[in-house]
Amino acid sequence: MANVTSNRTIPSQLRLRRLILAAPLLWLAACQPATPQFRNTDLSGANFGRDFALQDHHGQRRTLADYRGKAVVVFFGYTTCPDICPTMLARLADVMKQLGEASARVQVLFITLDPDRDDAARLSDFVPWFHPGFIGLRGDEQETQAAIKEFRVVSSRKQVDSGAGYLIDHSTGAYVFDTQGRLRLYVADTASVSDIAADLRTLLAE
Repeated sequence: MANVTSNRTIPSQLRLRRLILAAPLLWLAACQPATPQFRNTDLSGANFGRDFALQDHHGQRRTLADYRGKAVVVFFGYTTCPDICPTMLARLADVMKQLGEASARVQVLFITLDPDRDDAARLSDFVPWFHPGFIGLRGDEQETQAAIKEFRVVSSRKQVDSGAGYLIDHSTGAYVFDTQGRLRLYVADTASVSDIAADLRTLLAE
């Protein structure tokens, strides 16, 4: 009598073969790190905002490499900014409070768009007032423009009829780098303290 394969056997064999073939793929998928779910805009893999070369408000030359090992928040503004800049710096100070001990692994950098008026003394009075760990950065005109271009910041002077002489219209969000110095997030100036703190905790846990 000829061997007759059961109709039930063939589907079972196909299912087993598919499982065997799929096993390596399932294993690889399980080994891949989970993609972080950020609350702010994910910029992972961005090809801009790679570095800067500026002086801090103590007169020391700084680049992103100096803060390796910390999550870094970079915010562009100027000390005579009437609203957005002090509001954002105050919000970031609240973020540091919410982070508690983890705030020691976060560095906030304020890069001035107005080096003509924001000298080291002015930055040292203004920036640490919000939080003693915050650092102000400045450069000459060429260095400032290089940072503006690298971070794709919008900045333009506008003459005003007041003692200030001019104001600067500029981008209002902040950039966040992970502990390896890679640009990871864009944080709008309207982002909540809790959302910013949550994303920083995620980066610090990587």
